[in-house]
Amino acid sequence: MKVLLDIKDDKAPYLLEVLKGLRYVKIKTLTPYKAKVLEDVKQAVEEMKLIKAGKLKGRKAEDLFDEL
Repeated sequence: MKVLLDIKDDKAPYLLEVLKGLRYVKIKTLTPYKAKVLEDVKQAVEEMKLIKAGKLKGRKAEDLFDEL
């Protein structure tokens, strides 16, 4: 199982030390860029769910391409 944690900067070192002490836990820290990309993808997925549920209005692909 993979879990993504959002930890306050001042608390992170302590928690990371605790997790490192557990043999069955592997730790991989994300760069700020990768964390931002992951957050953006998460937001896009949530928006797509809202559009499919009819709670948010989507945009036509043509309009998006026109912006580019």
